Order: sequence, then C-alpha cells, then structure tokens
Amino acid sequence: MPIYEYKCLKCNHEFEAMQKFSESAISQCPNCAGPVKKLISRSSFHLKGSGWYLTDYAKKNSPRDTADRSDTSDSSSESPVSSTTSSDSD
Repeated sequence: MPIYEYKCLKCNHEFEAMQKFSESAISQCPNCAGPVKKLISRSSFHLKGSGWYLTDYAKKNSPRDTADRSDTSDSSSESPVSSTTSSDSD
C-alpha cells in the first residue's frame, strides 16, 4: 500500500497515512480537524533480482578475467629479466 503525506493548512502539521488506492483522500487534520492537502513527495523503490549488485555483474573467476591476468603477468615478468641480461653482457 502506498504511503501518502499530508499537511494541515491550519496548524502546518505534516503527517503520513498508509492508504489503498481505492480509499478517498484524508480531508481533516488529526490534531486540529483543519483542512489538509496532499503533498507530492519522492517515491522510493527497490531493485530486486539478479544483476543489481556488484557481485552479480562480473564474476572474478571468469575465463576472460583469468586470461587478462596471465597476459599482464607474463609481460611484466619478462621485462626485468631481459634488461638485466643485456646490461650484464656489456
């Protein structure tokens, strides 16, 4: 059920009411019985199901991820060895 916000025009009291869509709007303030108006507020929502979390987006052990790691580690391990070898031979 939606939660609606109301504000009293007489005493400025703001309150919330959980109402069905089929129910009529509240017309009197619970504090002073003055007239009220319905406020427009932001609605909140929840993203449920798979695919909405960081852990669901990319798996750490995917084949593509492990291939990228092996290419990076091979090239970085060869560079220091070859530069050391060339300086030793001079």
